[in-house]
Amino acid sequence: MTEQPYTLTELMAVIAAREIKDGEVVFAGTGLPMLGVMLAQHTHAPNCCIIFEAGTAASQLAHLPMSVGDPRTLRGAAMAVGLYEVFSYVLQAGRVDLGFLSGAQIDQFGNINSTSIGSDPLRPQVRFPGSGGACDIACLAQRTIIIALHEKRRFPKKIDYITSPGWLQGGDSRQRAGLTRGGPSVVVTTKGVMRFRSDTKRMFLASYHPGLTAQDVADDTGFPLEIEGAVETPAPTLRELQILRDIVDPERIFLK
Repeated sequence: MTEQPYTLTELMAVIAAREIKDGEVVFAGTGLPMLGVMLAQHTHAPNCCIIFEAGTAASQLAHLPMSVGDPRTLRGAAMAVGLYEVFSYVLQAGRVDLGFLSGAQIDQFGNINSTSIGSDPLRPQVRFPGSGGACDIACLAQRTIIIALHEKRRFPKKIDYITSPGWLQGGDSRQRAGLTRGGPSVVVTTKGVMRFRSDTKRMFLASYHPGLTAQDVADDTGFPLEIEGAVETPAPTLRELQILRDIVDPERIFLK
């Protein structure tokens, strides 16, 4: 633990990094996922393999990329091809252990909407960018981490459109739908960390961030959130903060 001040972005990056295991193949997107995977490489998971959607694999990053298409992702890469090869030969082949996802809406079973708001997708109230590669990652990675801003409207009981499937209706519904691989394992938000029950696949609060209570998180969630047993999220260590600030993102591209 440390009493040194830290930002919410730093806390979330540290949480994401701690979820990564040494030797895992990690599909990382722009922003927090990049911070998390680079921090993991410099701490407890030096052998994790970073995959970027634009086509690089096993990058040896010296500087934080500004996006998945940044030329800095090419440094020391074992493969530099294109989107098709990454999704076909790596993701579809079952070689990705962990993928990062986000979206406009997330329900109690980890289903994600990044397509549209409104009951009629043909005449939406709001139109979003859509899936990109998110649906593929949600279906084909061995597990996923969801990162999101925590607001009641973003965590409704029922989302308007399933762009990226989570645990569908809970229980064994994902497997019955033919998605035999993967599923969300953790949701990291600006208020806490949620995980999923092994039997029902329903989301529960594992920890709430410092300065908040479990009830604060529940009150800002649009479905009944189980909070019994939740603890305060452990703060970043001095070493984690030093690496994050001085090595991972000294230019403050994402840390600000």
